[in-house]
Amino acid sequence: MRRVIGMVVTFVLLSLAAVAPSGVLKAESPSADELRAEGPAGLQKALASYDEAVEALAKDEQKAMFSCIAAPTSDTSREALKAAVETAAATVDEVAGQRNATVSRLYWYTDFEQAKKAAAESGKPILSLRMLGKLTDEYSCANSRFFRTALYSNKEISDYLRDNFVLHWQSVRPVPRITIDFGDGRKLERTITGNSAHYVLDAQGRPLDVLPGLYGPKAFREWLEKSHELASRLIDVAETQRGTWLASYHRERLNETEESLRADLAAIAPQLLPQDVIGPQQANAPRSASPAPTAAQAAVRAAVKQQAEAPLVAALSTVPNEKALLAEDEELWQRMAARHGESAKLDESSVALIRKEKPADPRAAGLRAVSKARIEDPILRVVRNFEQAMAIDTVKNEYTLHRTIHQWFVRGEAPADVSALNERVYAELFLTPSSDPWLGLAPKEVYTGLRGGGLAEAAVNVSK
Repeated sequence: MRRVIGMVVTFVLLSLAAVAPSGVLKAESPSADELRAEGPAGLQKALASYDEAVEALAKDEQKAMFSCIAAPTSDTSREALKAAVETAAATVDEVAGQRNATVSRLYWYTDFEQAKKAAAESGKPILSLRMLGKLTDEYSCANSRFFRTALYSNKEISDYLRDNFVLHWQSVRPVPRITIDFGDGRKLERTITGNSAHYVLDAQGRPLDVLPGLYGPKAFREWLEKSHELASRLIDVAETQRGTWLASYHRERLNETEESLRADLAAIAPQLLPQDVIGPQQANAPRSASPAPTAAQAAVRAAVKQQAEAPLVAALSTVPNEKALLAEDEELWQRMAARHGESAKLDESSVALIRKEKPADPRAAGLRAVSKARIEDPILRVVRNFEQAMAIDTVKNEYTLHRTIHQWFVRGEAPADVSALNERVYAELFLTPSSDPWLGLAPKEVYTGLRGGGLAEAAVNVSK
């Protein structure tokens, strides 16, 4: 009899082990493909599983700290918990369509038609990233990797994106990778000559604005807010007036950009400004609290003539043109970026991700521990250098590339098709047209001393 009872108890316990807390039998977990097909809701499920795995590991590690009063978990069990976290994290990335999605918690569409459908259903505009490589790959182009660290992992930005945009990315072409073999077993691998651009599109997929290259978190967030406001206003604008509104918006942004550029140049390089724009006593003069109306503001009240006058407004710009600015040395850009350093500050989430991906040298850490010396955390130096470089990219991209894009919209030259606009951005601004499969890395007129110039046609993949 006791044996029978024992068998029954064992059967009941085994049955209970297969029952979820809600009393429902556990079903087999859905695959990453199945969760991705569910869209953002599938990502939330994947994140919930990841959070549970992280919590289980944290509880185990906490218990190990008090092993004197509680039985410690075996090393095998702890390794299993760590493996569960890694597996759950990989699933989250696959479902989200983005590497490091456990931090950003963002869902990205890779099918443009699905993104447009989601935008139409939600009433949200689309933020479409065009890039070299894939957002899911570690070795995507450099800027897209920086986006994952500095922008998408930023808590305020990720929350804003999740609430206000449908996200989409598309690979323009594979990203070139270069490997340096030191001949002693050491290798250095990097990507080279890649760039990315963010496009804000309406629900029909038509471009409203483009942000070329890397921007700091604060500048990126401000651009998102302005672009979202534009998209919201255009919803109620008649189709016949859409072009007029779009041109007026970009004229206002162009005037704001040039006003900021004039102020920066007046402070650090007044010699670059025309003499009739700024005199010796104007460089440090306080800005007026109520500036005169801009040409863009006036154009809104005279919409009929703005199409004819748009090219003139851009042509009469009182700041150096884009080519002249790009020809300036790096010292100018460094001084200019210092005036906008706050635009590129990283938040705690981004710093934590950098710390995870670039662990400190254990030898240096040991020296600090032994000497008790007040040595700066090397990661903070990495962060500071990254912020400074990002601040330079922000002002350089805004004052040259983005300024040109505003001019395209003002003049009515920006293609209404995002693919055509992206082709122009890559050809004219990034200088990597699709007609050149070598991305400028193999100029025909340069002699290399290598057979065939070192080119291997069979290795080239230019498919999108």
